[in-house]
Amino acid sequence: MEKKQAIISVIGKDRVGIIARVSGFLADIGINILDISQTVLSDYFAMIMHADYSGCTLSVSEIVEKLDALGAESNLAIRFQNEEIFNAMHKI
Repeated sequence: MEKKQAIISVIGKDRVGIIARVSGFLADIGINILDISQTVLSDYFAMIMHADYSGCTLSVSEIVEKLDALGAESNLAIRFQNEEIFNAMHKI
């Protein structure tokens, strides 16, 4: 099976349960978190994840749509980018 990897960022006002909510959602749709980093700056939560979505049956546009909905209901900015596109955008 081809490995499909992505970079997922989550930013919002800090509160209890953000990591649990986002990681649980990703697990439910078949996305495996490979690496995760998070921090709290003042009252703001920031997290970036490297994830494998090879096991997810949704298209990238469906994943983005569902993460947008999760972000809207959770008052978070959630961004999903294919790793290859992310790398291409950040090459100098």
